Parts: sequence; C-alpha cells; structure tokens
Amino acid sequence: MSARGVGAVRLGGGMLCIAILGYAYALRIAVGDTSAFDYFGYFTNQTSLLTSIVLLFAGVIGIAGRTAPRGLPGARAIATTCLLVVAVVYNVLVPGTGSAPVWVSAFLHVVFPVAVALDWLLVGDRPALPWQRLWIVLPYPVLWVAVVLFRGVTDGWVPYGFLLLERGLISLAAHVAGLLAALLAAGALVWAASRLTPFPAPSPSSASDRSMSG
Repeated sequence: MSARGVGAVRLGGGMLCIAILGYAYALRIAVGDTSAFDYFGYFTNQTSLLTSIVLLFAGVIGIAGRTAPRGLPGARAIATTCLLVVAVVYNVLVPGTGSAPVWVSAFLHVVFPVAVALDWLLVGDRPALPWQRLWIVLPYPVLWVAVVLFRGVTDGWVPYGFLLLERGLISLAAHVAGLLAALLAAGALVWAASRLTPFPAPSPSSASDRSMSG
C-alpha cells in the first residue's frame, strides 16, 4: 500500500473511532448523563479519543505526502501501548463490564486496539525507538491517575472500582503499581516491535512522484 493509502486508512480509522465515541456519548445524554468530563474520565474513552487524534494527524501527513514530524512515532508508540493495556485489562481481567452496547465495547476494547497494534507492527514508517525512552509511556497514565484520584477525593467520582479510596491505600497502591508495570511491559513490546522488519511503507517523495507521473 502506498504512503497515501496508509494515510487514508489511518484517517478513516480515527474518524470512525471518534464517531463511535460520539454515538456512545449521545446514548448517555439520552438517559440524562450529560457529563463529558465523566465520560472521557474513563481511560478507554480518553485513550481512544487521543489515539484517534494522533491517527488523524498521521493520516493527514501521509495523504499530503509529507515527512512525519519527530514526535509522531513517539505519540503513536504511547497510544499503541495504552491501547494494548486497555485491551488486556478489559478482555482478561474485567470482561463484559460497562454500560455501552456490546458492539461499541467490542470496537473500543478489541477492534481498535488490534488495528492500531497491527498498524504499528506492519507499517514501516517508524524508526527503532531507543530503549532509554521507554519511560515516555508513563507520564500520560500517571497524570490520568492523579486527576482521577483528585476527583475521588473532591467529588467522590472514580471511573473504576479499583481506584476507590475506601478500599484502602494498600489496595490502591498495588493496583496503580500493577497498572504502571503493565504499561511498561506493553511498552517494551511496542519498542521491540519497532525493531522488526515490517512491510515497508513508500517514502512521501516516492508516493508524490508516482502521483505526478500517473
């Protein structure tokens, strides 16, 4: 597939995910739950939205035939890492939970993470990531945990039961530590995958040259 074809697929995937997130939010509004802050307080929803934005940006870059900026591979790596954790936690530890329609949950917890992971694994338009940069997968989830815990203290809302303060600090610390360990493990897989030989993507210049000659 050409670089522009890859870009179009990424753009379409990001738009589809945003549309599904919007649909699920509209269902919540219909039953009187209008808080976008609560809806996107869920790690799945927030991460899916942020990943979609990264895909939209990557898609536009690919379609335009431009070279990706330096920070884009790192952003994609973080997004892929977080979605891998979303998929594993939901499908292995807490399957079937949540109030969204089954097909929405299947898309957000299976289809979308798998698609993003395959994009990272197979399309060779990213460099081998330096291992000393593995830590970059942590700031976003740590910030999310901090905001959630602050909300738990101030207004009593947390998205997941394991973050309830009344379960005790030891339980909370163990779950947060487990989450961070899972992120580092998933990040290690993403970093290792960046060193594999995938199907190479054409350079933006060659894609542009073909379109001009055709």
